[in-house]
Amino acid sequence: MVRNPAQLVLAAFVSLIALGTLLLRLPFAFDAGASHPGWLDSLFWATSATTVTGLGTVEISTFSLFGELVLLALIQVGGFGIMTIGSVLALVTSRRVGLRQRMLAQAEIGAIDIGELRSLIAAIARITIAVEGSIALLLFAHLATTDDTDVGRAAYSSIFHGISAFNNAGISLYSDSLTRFAADPLVIFPITISFVIGGLGFPFLVELRRRVRPRLWSLHARITLAMTAVLLVLGPLLVLIAEWTNPGTLGPMGVWEKVQAAWFQGVTPRTAGFNTIDIGAQREPTLNFMTALMFIGAGPASTSGGIKVTTFAVLGAAMWAETRGHTDVNVFRRRLPNDIVRQAMTVALVSVGVVFATAVTLTAISPFQLTDTLFEAASAFGTVGLSTGITAALPQSGQLVLIVVMLIGRLGPITFITALALRQRVRVYRFAEERPIIG
Repeated sequence: MVRNPAQLVLAAFVSLIALGTLLLRLPFAFDAGASHPGWLDSLFWATSATTVTGLGTVEISTFSLFGELVLLALIQVGGFGIMTIGSVLALVTSRRVGLRQRMLAQAEIGAIDIGELRSLIAAIARITIAVEGSIALLLFAHLATTDDTDVGRAAYSSIFHGISAFNNAGISLYSDSLTRFAADPLVIFPITISFVIGGLGFPFLVELRRRVRPRLWSLHARITLAMTAVLLVLGPLLVLIAEWTNPGTLGPMGVWEKVQAAWFQGVTPRTAGFNTIDIGAQREPTLNFMTALMFIGAGPASTSGGIKVTTFAVLGAAMWAETRGHTDVNVFRRRLPNDIVRQAMTVALVSVGVVFATAVTLTAISPFQLTDTLFEAASAFGTVGLSTGITAALPQSGQLVLIVVMLIGRLGPITFITALALRQRVRVYRFAEERPIIG
């Protein structure tokens, strides 16, 4: 019998991926004129959609309408959290949520008080529907008026991209992602707003809904918002500076188009995975900076991957306290417990190990350089979905590695932190203290 709720979450995601793979293997999941990919391509896309990553081994145009709807369903269920969905359904049908379901939901969405999960899950459902619906309406109002898009296609595209954006999946119906809309603010900014909101995390959104005044916010909410604001400014600024004269990206654009494209491309690596410029044509410093953004990710218990902005902030605060000679780690006039600092360090170091090991492995089994494989590894672990174009060209063994890393990136923080929390115990004795030489 499985007692760890994180293990049940993992089993649920694996089951959903298996179901998605089988559905994508059906003959009518692909267009009649397209060659039917093998099991690995179906498994890769099912994993990518369920973990809301966005990497793909074949073009999305290969899929039929049925295949696209399967991907859309996987994105929605995977982004919302399959066990959270199960709890919501139980709440609607029986108006009761079982203890196991509440524990699973707690492991998935990062809730603190298990007694409040019923109202919390209902709030998450309302937030999801409200944001996805609003973004879809904004996109439809614009796309329906374009000359080359009929009303039905505009409605479908708006709904698909609204769901994909809020869930930070980065999967687009267009083969060039959103490159064709690089100069269209009526598409770019609604998409950006959607995935930024989704990346803040459900705990932050629920708290914001309950406590409007910032002075009443928890430390978690303050750290999440502060780090998000810093990265929303820093990311676009560095992309703008590094790519301003690059003829393959921002170079040929006008000033406003450069600013808009840099804004979008500087924000999306933290979680979303859409692109409006050619990722493979970017300069190496830009790729390395984006790799760092993908590794950091967005808010905890959000639809993003990575180590999360709070983990990054805790590490930064710990380094600052150590360099200043402070015995306590303080953030916003609050002292951080030692176990939180240790957990942040553990998550960060394990994540570095996973990304680096993946990059080295891909470099060893493929003809690509470390910059490209490191970017790919960080994208898979951060469930971002950006690529320099090497995903489909990797050998099958490399694609299998990415499948595992995408699953680790989506469930790693959940299972790992839960395992750390469940293993906490107080010893009745302490060993003698001795200091090794550091540095």
